[in-house]
Amino acid sequence: MIKSLKKCGLVFTGPTTLAFGIAFLAPFAIGIYLSFCKFTTVTNASFVGVQNYIDAFGEREGFVSALLFTALITVIAVVTVNIFAFGIAYLLTLKLRGTNFFRTVFFMPNLIGGIVLGYTWQTIINAVLRHWNTTLVTDTKYGFIGLILLLNWQMVGYMMIIYIAGLQAVPPELTEAASIDGANRWQVLRHVTLPMIMPSITICTFLTLSNSFKLYDQNLALTNGAPGHSTEMAALNIVNTFFARNGVSGVGQAKAIIFFLLVSGIAFLQLRATQSKEVEA
Repeated sequence: MIKSLKKCGLVFTGPTTLAFGIAFLAPFAIGIYLSFCKFTTVTNASFVGVQNYIDAFGEREGFVSALLFTALITVIAVVTVNIFAFGIAYLLTLKLRGTNFFRTVFFMPNLIGGIVLGYTWQTIINAVLRHWNTTLVTDTKYGFIGLILLLNWQMVGYMMIIYIAGLQAVPPELTEAASIDGANRWQVLRHVTLPMIMPSITICTFLTLSNSFKLYDQNLALTNGAPGHSTEMAALNIVNTFFARNGVSGVGQAKAIIFFLLVSGIAFLQLRATQSKEVEA
């Protein structure tokens, strides 16, 4: 039976593999080539070597500042989102009344599109800032705070669900044994619960990190990089460069490759670091 299934494996995996190759691998390979070219369309590309990569780090493009701003947003988002998500998940696994209702309420923002979220929070924050005669797009610090608030509001509920699944999978006999041995609630949490839910922490950290780095539509709707590109994140910077209509499409493509390698490398290191701390029940 197993041998016959192996013989038919290509029948089942072939269409998916073909679709993946056409929709992802082929465009990715073309994109790598175009990052070394000057072009306005794919058919008129002319090879220019590494000049696009040199220009990508030039001051006139602002890519470095966008990367640094993105990294700062990501670091704060990874910490705050996971702390809030775990805290809420921990409270909702204490058998309190109405937990299903609160799970639904906290998860709902994740179902809203990024553009809608951006404009919603733009309206809310600008209404508050009106009392100080300022707006999101006139002060960098408010744009920064707005992005952090938006990210937390959108992602906490999703990460909460993953943490709840991890907490519910912790063997109760372990926590009971620790309590019998005299451990208080904090000690049980630190030495039993957290090590046991490390797989959930790995997943949530990876998702928060990757989604924060790739943030685009929320950034576009909330501030669009204003004032003066100071709140422009890397993805928005890449798109603005690519569609600038001034012959720098190759520079935008080079930025995209750099960004891909950077995010992939950081995500890989994060996965290795957190997976090394996982334990088995």
